[in-house]
Amino acid sequence: MYTKSLLLIDDEPNLASVIAVCLESFKGWSVRVSNSGKEALSIVESLQPDAILLDVMMPEMDGIQVYQQLQTNSHTQNIPVILLTAKVQTSDREQFAKLGVAGTIAKPFDPIAIADQIAQLLNW
Repeated sequence: MYTKSLLLIDDEPNLASVIAVCLESFKGWSVRVSNSGKEALSIVESLQPDAILLDVMMPEMDGIQVYQQLQTNSHTQNIPVILLTAKVQTSDREQFAKLGVAGTIAKPFDPIAIADQIAQLLNW
């Protein structure tokens, strides 16, 4: 049986660990964690995950910059991206929707429910 794989990019290691454990435990998905945008860009092409969970607010390279880099690469531009963000203003959500991401999940979120949210956004 094929296991879905995700790349989780979040600069908060403890939060990323909680999310990864929840996704692996509740859905059986394989989750690779990266704690920076630069690191993620260096591994995503060879990893070719089924989807990417991407924190918006990160130091050095924020999630929007990472997403834009992914879109310029023919090997990564078709990987669905879900943004994880504390930015919940209507204007922020409109900006994210214009980017063409697969969805947005607002922080804070229920770590148990996030697997279902992701599955719904990706039609898995």
